[in-house]
Amino acid sequence: MSEPRPPARPLEVDEVVIRQGTASTRDFSNGNTLPLFGVPFGMTHWAAETGPSPWFHHPAHRRLRGVRATRQPSPWIGDYGEFRILPQTGQTRWSPEARATAFDPEAGHWAPDRLALALPREQCELELTATARCAVLRVRFTGPAGPRRLIVDGGARSSRWRIEHPPPTGGAGATTTVRGVVGNNRGGVPDGFGVDVVLRLDVSVRDLVAVPPDDQPDDKPDAVTGCMLELPPDTAEVELRIGTSFLSADQADRNVDLELGDEPIGLVRERVRAAWNELLGTVAVVGADRTQRATLASALYRCFLFPRPLDEPTPDGRRHRSPYDGEVHDGPLYADNGFWDTHRTVYPLFSLLCPDRLADMAEGWVNAYREGGWFPKWASPGYRDCMIGTHIDAVLADAYVKGIPFDADTALVGLRRHAYEDADGTNRHGRLGLADYRRLGWVPADRVPEATSRTMDFAYNDWCIARIAAGLGDDELAADLDRRAGNYRHVFDPEVGFMRGRNADGSWRVSPVDPSGFSPIEWGDPFVEGGAWQCGWAIPHDVPGLIELHGGADRFIARLEELLATPPRFEVGSYGHEIHEMSEMAAADFGQYAHSNQPSHHLLFLFALAGRPDLTQYWVRRVVDELYAPTVDGLAGDEDNGELSAWYVFGVLGWYPHCPGDPSYVLATPRFDRIELRPEGDRPTIVVEAVGPDGGLAPGQDLSGPYIRSWEVDGRPHQAPVIDHGSLVAGATVRAIRSPTVNR
Repeated sequence: MSEPRPPARPLEVDEVVIRQGTASTRDFSNGNTLPLFGVPFGMTHWAAETGPSPWFHHPAHRRLRGVRATRQPSPWIGDYGEFRILPQTGQTRWSPEARATAFDPEAGHWAPDRLALALPREQCELELTATARCAVLRVRFTGPAGPRRLIVDGGARSSRWRIEHPPPTGGAGATTTVRGVVGNNRGGVPDGFGVDVVLRLDVSVRDLVAVPPDDQPDDKPDAVTGCMLELPPDTAEVELRIGTSFLSADQADRNVDLELGDEPIGLVRERVRAAWNELLGTVAVVGADRTQRATLASALYRCFLFPRPLDEPTPDGRRHRSPYDGEVHDGPLYADNGFWDTHRTVYPLFSLLCPDRLADMAEGWVNAYREGGWFPKWASPGYRDCMIGTHIDAVLADAYVKGIPFDADTALVGLRRHAYEDADGTNRHGRLGLADYRRLGWVPADRVPEATSRTMDFAYNDWCIARIAAGLGDDELAADLDRRAGNYRHVFDPEVGFMRGRNADGSWRVSPVDPSGFSPIEWGDPFVEGGAWQCGWAIPHDVPGLIELHGGADRFIARLEELLATPPRFEVGSYGHEIHEMSEMAAADFGQYAHSNQPSHHLLFLFALAGRPDLTQYWVRRVVDELYAPTVDGLAGDEDNGELSAWYVFGVLGWYPHCPGDPSYVLATPRFDRIELRPEGDRPTIVVEAVGPDGGLAPGQDLSGPYIRSWEVDGRPHQAPVIDHGSLVAGATVRAIRSPTVNR
């Protein structure tokens, strides 16, 4: 007889390992993450800057350059509107290298709601907690009286820092107000786009020294890099209340009043903790040990950082300054997201845990189209040239078929442009190679880079747009796009059994690295961030068709097993050197399966769709247990705005969104005894249990392995390899009956 189960315990902010995945470099990614302090989905986050951009934090570093206001979504994309603040004593030291000062990260406090560090050279301690657009930074000086200052470094495009005595707006106990505008960006914004910053200090600043840039432009003779705020020499403690705004200096002040007021730093921190616990608490677990809980909590933390909202609470309601046209508009807007990555797992997870927020995000992306004329493919904060395809098609299609409300009629007008309008040779939006794709049925490898990956992505993107078109009654558009969704077949070569590059004249691309003319381990053109082994399965919308191309289920399964058994060798191909994704695949040693990068992320679930759920169960369990840990090197590749972390969440749940745009999930194997999803908005709880044949752990049987004998949904047998979204969000109880051995 089974024993009663303990109640599921929600995940909490104290279980988050904020520095998970931060031990990364340009050449090898253990996550490429930052330890971001603030609230979920904050407009401005904060981090400890320990080195030069864009890899500006590493856990092995022992010198702090400043506490940095940051919006960096990825080191490959870079930051914008960033500035850093650092307390300093003694001799003035301005440059980042000269001012860098010792700290012991192991003696500090690192959690989403609080950063606390001691700086022995400066004889001070600092503490920070941050809200959506603001932060409180408190510095306690512990040494004898002497020169004390705050370094405020906004970078080479910063301008007009000025001091105000007394603060014209008053404010929470402020004695001095300092204002500045930070215009740093890495592209994707109109001229003049910047961040207004207000610093309210509770001590009187003796002097403000503006620091001009080393390469001061002739057309901006008053430009400054930042400023040094000289404090009274006997200052024992200084507190800064920091506000940011993309709208105006007045709005930055308003944000401070709304988000911080005159609350003590401890009370602000409690509100930040509550915000995290609300979202982390949407997942509760039974049967996970301390390390597993920390890994899951850290994964959820990563999922709830991006996308980043740009709208602000003005007296006239929610408003934002658009990075697309530079104007101020009403309503939501979001940024800092690459849809090639996040469409796969992040947005499907939002549809389960926070559907109201997802609705707001979807409407925000529609606003981006309204303001810029195109949907973004990588937004940071506006259009950026990165990756391929138009995968916001999948984000919006998945939301639409799951009943998430947004302006789908307007969205379809913009999405149609992806399918039919050339983007004038740009890769910032639209589809590069679209004209050839429409004419030939494939993107030609001798005319367009990454052509085969583009062909497969365009086919899937077309299928996604067709789902919205069909739902809105545009049958003609849906039919045409559904026809085009089969174009992936044009780039499959049955002679070699792989997708491969095809030229404009119909001939197959000849590989320069293999005498046969084709090599499945050659990376790069005609694929993106992989080769035929990694990228040749990107047909989520037509798995039966993909199985047919491979000669049926048995041959398809055999090819997938060959992928996992083939040593992780590679040829650098068109990249010309070993890129970090190649190194990471080799280090993971899962054959040609590259969990470090997105094209492989659905591959293990194809086994179940081809009739071998036991292989999905085995391999997903291995990835969950072997490639994730709550450590600084605990991620297997680029985290990419929550995508790698959301994969882990689905991996422990035991189901996976194999095809966003199709409201169903492939079943795998739950990792823990019981997981409860408690969505925001008082929605029904979703329960997944893994039990023995008698409903508990059967005596004498080892049921700790990955195998599942059968499934039940709400007490009824469930035979299909997938489960539909509607059943889950209605409050289903999904039960996996464990098996001690492979069950086929």
